[in-house]
Order: sequence, then structure tokens, then C-alpha cells
Amino acid sequence: MDYPTIEQIRANRARLGDLVRTTPVWQWQGLEIDAIVGAETSVFLKLELFQHTGSFKPRGALTVMLDVDPSELQRGVTAVSAGNHAIAVAFSARLLGTTAKVVMPKTANPFRVARCRAYGAEVELVDDVQQAFARVQQIQEEEGRIFVHPYEGPLTALGTATVGLEFAEQAPDLDALIVPIGGGGLCAGMACAFKQLQPTCQVIGVEPVGADTMHRSFLAGSPQAIDRVCTIADSLGAPYALPYSFEMCRTFVDNLVLIDDLSMQQAMGLLYNSMKLAVEPAGAAATAALCGPLRQQLRGKRVGVIVCGANIDLATFASQAVV
Repeated sequence: MDYPTIEQIRANRARLGDLVRTTPVWQWQGLEIDAIVGAETSVFLKLELFQHTGSFKPRGALTVMLDVDPSELQRGVTAVSAGNHAIAVAFSARLLGTTAKVVMPKTANPFRVARCRAYGAEVELVDDVQQAFARVQQIQEEEGRIFVHPYEGPLTALGTATVGLEFAEQAPDLDALIVPIGGGGLCAGMACAFKQLQPTCQVIGVEPVGADTMHRSFLAGSPQAIDRVCTIADSLGAPYALPYSFEMCRTFVDNLVLIDDLSMQQAMGLLYNSMKLAVEPAGAAATAALCGPLRQQLRGKRVGVIVCGANIDLATFASQAVV
């Protein structure tokens, strides 16, 4: 299977240029985190929540859209998402001078729906994610719009790999990297970049127990689906794994761990109290894994943690974070 080389990832980052931000890395120090993981553990946060649109998603969306012939791109784009990807596609379409029609489940946070519309996207709400994918296919066929997948494909992975490229260069000699998994696009790209730049770094993927598609896929040896997504981390609620991101994760990811919703809520509270970061549950997933199932294993190590998104309104954050 072909995967992005470091040269290709660097070239893509250069192509993206100022369309995306090089987000900062911060060494997390303080009484709160030391009490949990030990003062001898060095924790480095990749603050991708400061990316345009509040998540890592524009990297993949723009990489896909920049590869489309400009005349075709003028027909517009379409996407399916519970929020972050839809926002990123709306942002990218506006940036590149085209239109976006995004399909979201009715359960999507109204804050995220409003963000999509603020960027100029037309938003359609349907009953669930399965209906959303069916509706997007219909839009493609009827309107000729380009489908920008939320997590699958070589170009999406090439985009997310730029997060790994930056992080690996900003935080050298890491012992471990912790990355959340929804569909696997972020983890696939980041793991690919890290394993080429820091081959000895252990890459660990994190899933909610109520959306464990990659766990099931690893066990089965092929992409699997789940009957129902059940987690507050809707950004990690992919109903199935797909071949390209699955194979990349299987190639470059060393281990997978599961976390529950309460651990993400506690991690949201910890990031707020200690770092003054108000993040969505998915944005706290890697922190939850560090403070939970990986705490003893990574004690005394140099650990990279991605804070991948913060698209959450104040009322929802206040109701979910456990402080």
C-alpha cells in the first residue's frame, strides 16, 4: 500500500501555506498534571484547537479541494459530518471561492450548525449519520458537487500528516504519541509522519468505548462497522472504518486503548483548570487516555498529546466538563 512520504508531506504543507496555521506545542507543567502522571513525565500538547475553524479538519479538506481542477471545484463541494468536518469544508469552500452543501444529523450541536452557516454553507439536517451519507451521495449525483470525505483517502491522510510533521519537529525524541480515533484519518496521517521522522516513538490510538470501530477492525483484520454510536464525543462517532485509513492505522499505530465518556469529561475539566483550555470531548480524548489506561505505562516518558478540537458552546461545555 502506498502512503505519503516525508517529502510529499512537506510539499503538501508548503502548498497549504498560510491557509492553515502551524499550531503551537506547549509543555504541560503544573501541580494538577504532575499529581496524575508524575512530575517525571514530560507532556507536550499539540494545540490544534487553535487551528482555523477550531479543529485539525481544514488540513484534510483543503488538501482534497486543492487537488481538484478549479473548473470542477466551481460546481461546489459537499460533505457529511456531525460538526468539525462540515465546518472545515464550509471554511475551505469560502476560502477557495466555491460553495458548500453539508449534511448533518439533527443531533448535531446547534453551535456547529451555526458555524457552518456563518461560513456560507447550505446545511441540511437529517435523522442520523446513515441517512446523511445517503443524502450526500444523492447531492453528488444530482448537483455534480465534489464529495470531501471526513476521514478516508490518500489526500485526507496527506493533509492530517502535516499535523504529525509539525509535531514531530516541534517536540523531538518523544517516547509516545497519543492520538484520538474517529474514522481514523487523523491518526493515520499523524502516525505515518511520526514513524518516518521518529521511528522509535510509540503511536497509540484512542477510541471511546461507544465508538470502537478501529478496535473491532484491528481484531477482525478488516474494516468493521458498529450498529450504534454511543458517546458524548460525537466528533469520534464514525459508524464504520474504511480501507485506506484502516490499513494506514494498522501499519503505523502500535497500540489502541479505550476510554469512557466520564474520563473525557474529567479530562475536559483538567485541561480547563490546569491549562485554561475549553475543549470538546474529542479534544480531551488523548488527555483522558494519558491520565487513565496509559498512566503507568508512560510514567517517566516524553509523551505527545494532541488537543484536536474545541468546537463546543459554553452551555454544553459547562454541562459536560467535570471539574
